[in-house]
Amino acid sequence: MKPIVSEGQPGGLFQSASVISTAIMASRLTGFGREMVLSWLFGAGAVFDAYVLAFRIPNLARELFAEGALASAFIPTFTRCLTTQGKEEARTLAGISASMIFLITGAFTALGIVFAPLFVNLFAPGFHDVPGKFELAVLLMRIMFPFLVFLALAAQAQGTLFASHRFGIAAVSPALFNIVSVLSGLALGYWFGAATGLSAVRGMAIGVVIGGAAQLGVQLPSVWRAGFGWRPKWNLRANLRNDGVRHILWLMGPAMIGNASGQINVLVTTNFAAGLRDAAGNVMNGPVSWLAYAYRFFALPLGIFGVAIASAALPSISRSAAQNNFAEFRDTLSRSVSMILLLTIPSAVGLAVFGERMIGLVYQHGRFHASDTHETALALTCYAVGLAGYAVLKLIAPAFYTLGDSRTPMMVSIASIVVNGLTAFTMIRFTGLGHAGLALAASAVSTFSAVTLLILIRPRIGGINGRALAVSALKITAAAAVMGVVCRIAGAYFPSKVGGLLMGIPAGIASFWMAATALRIAELREATRLVVSKLGLRA
Repeated sequence: MKPIVSEGQPGGLFQSASVISTAIMASRLTGFGREMVLSWLFGAGAVFDAYVLAFRIPNLARELFAEGALASAFIPTFTRCLTTQGKEEARTLAGISASMIFLITGAFTALGIVFAPLFVNLFAPGFHDVPGKFELAVLLMRIMFPFLVFLALAAQAQGTLFASHRFGIAAVSPALFNIVSVLSGLALGYWFGAATGLSAVRGMAIGVVIGGAAQLGVQLPSVWRAGFGWRPKWNLRANLRNDGVRHILWLMGPAMIGNASGQINVLVTTNFAAGLRDAAGNVMNGPVSWLAYAYRFFALPLGIFGVAIASAALPSISRSAAQNNFAEFRDTLSRSVSMILLLTIPSAVGLAVFGERMIGLVYQHGRFHASDTHETALALTCYAVGLAGYAVLKLIAPAFYTLGDSRTPMMVSIASIVVNGLTAFTMIRFTGLGHAGLALAASAVSTFSAVTLLILIRPRIGGINGRALAVSALKITAAAAVMGVVCRIAGAYFPSKVGGLLMGIPAGIASFWMAATALRIAELREATRLVVSKLGLRA
């Protein structure tokens, strides 16, 4: 199996992915630190439920506009412009894009602050049943909404650096967000709360905005050194005459509709979770928090493997598409999907087997109790079912945009709303799984979307090596099953949280590697070659 190389870059796709995955690992670990502080301060109850919802609305707007539609449209367009028209035209495109992002997200932030009560009432009407919960969510949302502007501009800066093959600072910048938001939040609302007059939760909310500014600020020097410093361009009529801007907007329209469906799915899940009731018929405090904590663990392998490989592959397949080199496009895409499956399927098994131990070790302190650990672990197991689908989706949807096709992902995303709504309703109404059923519904949606898009892209690029992908997926699943059995046995022999993890994780990794080697999984050789090269050893 030949290594995948990124055109014009000696390091290759997976070398680039390893840089990104290392940075994302730092981001995810600092994210865990942030979540540990939040769980220690607020546990899983009314205050953290309100905080999660207040953060989620502007954050979903960021994912929809900045890291969703804009990133999917900007990176392919910027890469094409840089490749075919030169750096000066790309510099102009970057300046216009940043200016328009500032204006659009600034206007949306103002609307979000004004209409915060409407948002909370729409997406969490059950909060009214708990005294003070609705009002707290509104206050926190108004405080945190401005971070949308900073993170939208940070996403555009990240796209510029990725397209320029400058991965390190851009990929590690979210780690700075986590560190700065926690430290500034603790300083304002906890350590010096008496002096500032701020509660802990209000301090943490303000810290989110400060962290967003830090994530943008740390990338700007690299953007300037790359030759794409922001030159504000406020002439809307002139901006809209730029061919690159028109192409971005043309891609963004359907992309926003498509990405909006994903955000709608999240909000539908939040709406169901916020209204879950106990046996006595009272609205529960906790389901929104349990799902949020579980997703943090779930996002670790998703970011390290899925997002990293997708981020490294996108500039390469964009160049292949721009040059009409579909053989290279097909090869890069299929090998990237194979590598994602190799890394995410065993990760999903590990999350399911060791989830409760890991959650207890990380979160079970302060106001986060053993019952919260158990409920969060149930949600994590159900999220893990869809890990491979989530990760493949991070790659396959942007691949359509590089082909100039934003309509297909849009239609599949719209269909996913129906699948999510029906599945979530069924889980709540008929299975009794509660919040865990909502996580399982999310997994079903991601798997449906990924498989559908893989099927639909085949005729566009002359195939995706589907037979080889299917064989690899079956072999990887078999090896992961062996790993799961070994992890269960190790966990039974070492019942403590720390002991079970210290013995079970290495045993699981070793058993998966041996099983994958015995099954002759080709992607394992590429992954091993990469690890060996990174360690400076001979293969």
